[in-house]
Parts: sequence; structure tokens; C-alpha cells
Amino acid sequence: MKITFYGHACLGIEVSGKHILVDPFITGNPKASHIDINSIKADYILVTHAHNDHVLDVEVIGKRTNAVVVSNYEIAMHYAAKGLKYHPMNHGGSWDFDFGNVKYVNAIHTSSFADGTYGGNPGGFVIEGEHKNIYIAGDTALTFDMKLIPMRTKLDLAILPIGDNFTMDIDDAIVASDFLDCDKVLGYHYDTFGFIEINHEEAIKKFFDAGKDLMLLDIGQSIDL
Repeated sequence: MKITFYGHACLGIEVSGKHILVDPFITGNPKASHIDINSIKADYILVTHAHNDHVLDVEVIGKRTNAVVVSNYEIAMHYAAKGLKYHPMNHGGSWDFDFGNVKYVNAIHTSSFADGTYGGNPGGFVIEGEHKNIYIAGDTALTFDMKLIPMRTKLDLAILPIGDNFTMDIDDAIVASDFLDCDKVLGYHYDTFGFIEINHEEAIKKFFDAGKDLMLLDIGQSIDL
């Protein structure tokens, strides 16, 4: 399983020969100006919630690649109406795709499209594929619901928002990793704009002092699990 960070909360995941794109917000992010969205492959586009900094490039990439949009019912229907392929889900549900299993799990946040259209309830994803298990939290506060995930799935990586103000901060992300029983964390949703700028060295040190590993990737950088 290969994971590429495209900035903010956007990820590319290669698993079992398929390409998954998560929360594509690239063209609106000046820090990701070197990323060419026309070269990004996508068989599936996973969307955690409807905010513009997570869905801006869904339609353009989805139409070019013929990708299947996987999200809550409201978001899936929104893109179905635009002619995109879709697979609707809701909290607690899972589905076996051709690359592995995806479960849609709780997140505490809000969810609406840029024009105010209701975007359903926000969520996160647990993905199991190639004998690796990852949790993509989406935009969320720290929640006790995270304790439920390791009761069913032993995680190899937790991908957590760490920018504060709109989501968890570094300290809450450390607690979240305890709840998730996963000491390997990829941070995201930070530095894109002023409200969520962080001190990288301080963040990494806090995780290290807690006996955990926090990875902060450069935009375009990849890791292999």
C-alpha cells in the first residue's frame, strides 16, 4: 500500500492495483501548485464530508477518470446528479470493493457544500487492503468513538488532522492514537492557511515524547506500508 500526500487533507492511495483519491482539494491550495491534477489517477474518490477544502476537485477528476465517488448518501447523490459514478455509504456500514474493505465511521464536524447545500453527516474511513489497515479520520474532534475501531481492526497507520481550530490539535491527536491503539500517525489538515498552522518540530517532539511516530510529509511525498 502506497500513500501519497497531495496537501491539506488530500491523499492518493495505491492498493491492489487500484488508485484511491481522498478529499481532493488541490487547485485551490497554493501550497500544492506543483501538483498536476490531470496526471492523478483515480479509480475511486473517497469523500469524508462536503466542505469545499475537501471536494473542490471531485467533479473535474471524477469526470476525467470515471472514478466512483464513495461517501455518505447525501454526497454520493450530489455527485450522481452531476453524472459521476457513485457508491453511497453511511455510518457503521462497510463494503468489499475490488481493492479491499471500506468502513464509514463517525466524525465530529460539520458538512455542507460551498453553496450551503446539506452534505449529510461527516465521517472517516477504515480501509483494509493488501493485509494493511489504515484509518482516515477526516475532519474531526477527539471522540470516544475512536475506541471502537481497534475492537474490530488492528491498525497499521492512523491519518489524523492536527491543525487545531477546526479539528483536533496535536495533544488531542496523541490521545486519539491511544484510543486507536496505533502509535504510527500521519498528520494532515495543517498549514494550509493561517488558522491551522503548526510548529512541526514541536509536534514531532510531542509525539516522540509520548513514544509515538508522527510523520509530516511534503506535498507530493509518498510512503509505503
